[in-house]
Amino acid sequence: MPLQISQFKSPIGVINLIAADQILLGLNLSSAKALKEGLDEADYIRGFEEVSKIEVISDLLSDYFAGDIEAINGISVRQPGAQFSQDAWKAMRKVKAGKTLSYADLADRAGSAAAVRAAGSACAKNAIALVVPCHRIVKTGGALGNYAYGLNKKEWLLRHEGAL
Repeated sequence: MPLQISQFKSPIGVINLIAADQILLGLNLSSAKALKEGLDEADYIRGFEEVSKIEVISDLLSDYFAGDIEAINGISVRQPGAQFSQDAWKAMRKVKAGKTLSYADLADRAGSAAAVRAAGSACAKNAIALVVPCHRIVKTGGALGNYAYGLNKKEWLLRHEGAL
């Protein structure tokens, strides 16, 4: 069965989605091409089907942007990556909406307090933005840090969730 690709219009721009069997494999604000390039080979060879919406996932995103900031927790995800990145992404998903976590604390929760740069790298490599909430990771002291899609989007998301 081919992977489903869809676009979702949101207050922060057009969100590109790719999913397999109700499991989100990628979400970005750049391009479907970039989503495809980040896939595991076993997923990529399944091919692609463009759809107007992805059942359940699109609805939960709508709920999130309508104010139910916990809705995205109901989306199942999977992405390829090294063990530390997997641990960091799992730790990111545990950061509640409305809260932030420093890169140093993320490194600690991912199993290596000294791996602050690797924690930042895991944020940068995250192929499932928003749902694996790398936007909730900030610098020690509270400065926003970086965000691949622009600090204005990171700030909007954190304000939407009540963290700013």
